[in-house]
Amino acid sequence: MKQILIISGKGGTGKTMLSGCLSVLAKNKIIVDADVDAANLHLLLHPKIKESYDFIGGKIAKINKDKCSECGTCKSICKFEAITDDFVINPLFCEGCTICYYFCPEEAIILEDRISGKYFISETKYGPMVHARLEIAQENSGKLVAKLREIAKDMGEKQNRDYIIIDGPPGVGCPVMASMTGVDLVVAVTEPTLSGLHDLERVLDLAKHFKTEVKVIINKFDLNKEMSLEIENKLKEKDVEVIGKIPFSEDVLKSVKQEMPFIEYVKTYNKGGEIAEIVENIWEKIS
Repeated sequence: MKQILIISGKGGTGKTMLSGCLSVLAKNKIIVDADVDAANLHLLLHPKIKESYDFIGGKIAKINKDKCSECGTCKSICKFEAITDDFVINPLFCEGCTICYYFCPEEAIILEDRISGKYFISETKYGPMVHARLEIAQENSGKLVAKLREIAKDMGEKQNRDYIIIDGPPGVGCPVMASMTGVDLVVAVTEPTLSGLHDLERVLDLAKHFKTEVKVIINKFDLNKEMSLEIENKLKEKDVEVIGKIPFSEDVLKSVKQEMPFIEYVKTYNKGGEIAEIVENIWEKIS
């Protein structure tokens, strides 16, 4: 079973568009939306939720008023000013650092699980999907990504799947690291801009750290052919293969508006066949 991760150094490069296409083209796979901070693959694949679970992202402190002597120890050591003058912990300010729990002389601090979001096992037209929703301003997205991948891998092994297609988060932060660890191939989607090149180089450095093979796709390459050529030349120096160059197309935008994978859009409306062929060739090279 091969794990294929689609990522980008920045948002808006077309990563999820490509992930949606691969979700259609790949056979006998499990789909994972690992972009938990801003999940949107479900807008294209329309999963039907079969199982739903709470995600415990950390702890939140509460004060047991029956034990509290209002000595002020917790208030003085809380760096987040989460404890009010009447010794109530504001859940919006509490970071779950637990320092008050360990220093309270009356043992009046209670630590409770903080539900930071939900994760789901769903079914789509194209196969099973594992995805999540992290609540606003919640942390531990890396931990949630690791949980999704663990579930997908377990399902894949039990169901004898050939692929796990992972729509990863943008950037190079903690959730990206959690997405990249142990995958067989990273497919990095970039765009022909100076910032696109800069962010791509950061992705390549991260993949090198994890000793993971990388292939690159330049999306909307024809909007700046000079920069596209510069990206290709830099990748040649790094011995990184460009497996596809996708031109800009209004049909791609229309497929998003129709809330369907681009490959499916082409079959339905008989438009964008040239780009569909490019994407199909990309999948052939990946698989």
